[in-house]
Amino acid sequence: MSNDTASKEEELNGIEAVARILKLEGVEWVSCFPSNNLIEAIAQEGIRLTMFRQERGAIMAADGYSRSSHRKKFGVNVTQGGPGAENGMGGIAQAYADNIPILLIPGGPPLASWSVKPNFSPSRVYAPISKQTEAIFSSGQVGNVMRRAFHALRNGTGGPVAVETPADIAAAEVPSEVLENYNPPKRSITSPSRSDVKEAVKLLVNAKRPVIWAGGGVLFGDATAELKQFAELADVPVFTTMQGKSAFPEDHPLSLGAGSGATTLPARKWLQESDVLFGLGTSLSHTGYGQPIPPGKVIIHNSDNITDINKDEAADVALYGDVKATLEIAIDELKAAIGEEGRKTGVASEIAEVREQWMAEWHSMLDSDDVPINTYRVVGEIDRCLDKTNSIVTHDAGAPRDSIIPFYHATTPGGYIGWGKSTQLGYGLGLSIGAKLAAPDKQVINIMGDAAFGMAAMDIETAARAEIPILTVVLNNGVMTNYSDYMPYSSDRWGSNKLSGNYTKVAEGLGAHSERVTSPDELGPAINRAIKANQNGQTALVEVMTKEETTISKYW
Repeated sequence: MSNDTASKEEELNGIEAVARILKLEGVEWVSCFPSNNLIEAIAQEGIRLTMFRQERGAIMAADGYSRSSHRKKFGVNVTQGGPGAENGMGGIAQAYADNIPILLIPGGPPLASWSVKPNFSPSRVYAPISKQTEAIFSSGQVGNVMRRAFHALRNGTGGPVAVETPADIAAAEVPSEVLENYNPPKRSITSPSRSDVKEAVKLLVNAKRPVIWAGGGVLFGDATAELKQFAELADVPVFTTMQGKSAFPEDHPLSLGAGSGATTLPARKWLQESDVLFGLGTSLSHTGYGQPIPPGKVIIHNSDNITDINKDEAADVALYGDVKATLEIAIDELKAAIGEEGRKTGVASEIAEVREQWMAEWHSMLDSDDVPINTYRVVGEIDRCLDKTNSIVTHDAGAPRDSIIPFYHATTPGGYIGWGKSTQLGYGLGLSIGAKLAAPDKQVINIMGDAAFGMAAMDIETAARAEIPILTVVLNNGVMTNYSDYMPYSSDRWGSNKLSGNYTKVAEGLGAHSERVTSPDELGPAINRAIKANQNGQTALVEVMTKEETTISKYW
């Protein structure tokens, strides 16, 4: 390091040193809102910033950025201390539940009043919903704290990592050796023992009706190629969770599709009838927003989080470690067991037959000419319109989630962004903004209901102002779908399930290309025009006037 550089670094204060470390770590983009001196320091390092309209949306965008980067890059978020840090907790909780590695750098109160009410300390309050939290209590510890943060982001199971910057430490001078000695940490890979993998492969090969259950870890572990090779060699069908959707191509003959609470008929059939289930990159968590695992199965369970194993399912064989490394060993053992060419069991033709039967049942819904428009027609139109190789699709909770999961065919790793449970309304908009920033060459589409739009719509303006060309499809049926089923009196007496609004006009006022669609034959052209607007650099919204669906899916 030159004397000039060392001299400059001697003059850095705490937040300037944090910003410099972000640059050294290769951070390219930061979401923020509303005020923190770190924002200015980051800008001076040449790192792109996007100012959002609220903290939760900014954190959700950081989440989407990480999901679309698959551990190659991490979403970073900066908020002010106090109320700013308080407002972001919903987004942090969702990232924690889904093991998404994002870096949070909120401001904090001065050390003299750090633990005194009413001051809000993010590192203390975020701890239950974060992988790791820490406050910088000494300017000389900036390098150590930031190194520990990036080590946590890169290694083990994912999750939010928070570094609180108390006001007085942020302004304190940082010793020059802090940056002179800073060395970005590397990722370390953990693998299961070969003997355990060999036992797992033996169980799978000898099974009468095996199935692979692939989770989001396959995407974050960049293991789609290995999963595909293993499934083809073993000739075993693959089901993906909502968070794992797109980890295995859904146009593949061995694909059973994906599942939330709703799923495909092939997936339902194989999950019910299988005798050996091989979980890869998954927690196998029991949740009302995922498919159940019937009792009596032999379970092989791989996860890079040791606490996932034997949590909700008893593991007959536990494979703790990185999913890609696990599959590499499994492929070797599989070839040793059955030969280099693999085997053919005829299961692909059986899957095709069941899939054909299932799609025949749903053809009338996916191609429906009903007015108001059927939600499944919207999904079918998007499935037909998109270039899957160059697209990323996400959505919000409720009806959009359970309508799209079974029927949108994700064919490219990362071409779909899902999550492991239900989520807060409005989540998909932030995800799509972050995804577009991580993958600027991709067409990004977010599908949300009218209730979700009301929670997050102002960040349409964020996307328009920051020139982040995404497409939002709003399903406007004027109600919270199926809420009247369990609150009939309040719905009837007070209209508690009713919503209203012209969201096309809202989006237009926020600077987006916007259209309202009322007829099914207008859907395809409107979506294509919106995609064209995106290609020209403009954020777009298509509002579709839909009807309330009384049955989201037949396969729960």
